[in-house]
Amino acid sequence: MSTSASRVDGRRPDQLRPISFEANIAPHATGSVLVSFGLTRVICAATIENNVPTWMKQQRVPGGWLTAEYSMLPYSTLDRKPREISKGKPDGRNIEIQRLIGRSLRAVLDLQKLGQNTLWIDCDVLQADGGTRTASITGAYLAARLAVQKLIDAKKIPENPLTDSVAAVSAGIFQGEALLDLNYVEDKDAEVDANIVMTGRGQFVEVQGSGEETTFSAEQLQALLGLAQKGVKELATLQTAFLTRQLLVR
Repeated sequence: MSTSASRVDGRRPDQLRPISFEANIAPHATGSVLVSFGLTRVICAATIENNVPTWMKQQRVPGGWLTAEYSMLPYSTLDRKPREISKGKPDGRNIEIQRLIGRSLRAVLDLQKLGQNTLWIDCDVLQADGGTRTASITGAYLAARLAVQKLIDAKKIPENPLTDSVAAVSAGIFQGEALLDLNYVEDKDAEVDANIVMTGRGQFVEVQGSGEETTFSAEQLQALLGLAQKGVKELATLQTAFLTRQLLVR
């Protein structure tokens, strides 16, 4: 796989977009982060509710729960995106993505250690330029970690229930080249598109990949997985640095 070609935005094929995190963007949430993957910007907020879903009570399931919601604000895209309420029905894509966010976070959360609490994750896309689901997962972990720390500080739970970090990144084949972290121009015309969720220790949580009116080889799949592993490792390092700063200045 060549890494010498230049992309539309000047990046190398194996290079992430500029990544940034800003804490406490939503003061009323228990923990919140504005995450930016290049021009894609998402507010990720975590709110603790001292309660669990009815089905858990009825089935006497011990521990807590985590659930996620995802939406794109009407002005997040080039053409205005109508709100779900104005269409009178749920957006299938939004439901798919919020379920992915929930699964990704629960993969690194010991629900028993969360106690009888529900951790709500809300991801709202302010600006979309490709990779909104991967940015949401990456930022949601940070918001959850900040929220959990408040529970620990208030002595509502004895220890951190998060067993590892989790982050996600896209990869794809665009004009015959394997690329990491696709922006909108690359994503909309990609021959192959994949989203990979991994833990900080390098374990896979979910791999989503599909050919867009084409097929792809085992070699191409391995190239995409290799790019994703590199990207998530870099994201995990950025997450750790961000949390170190935040938890030290409390």
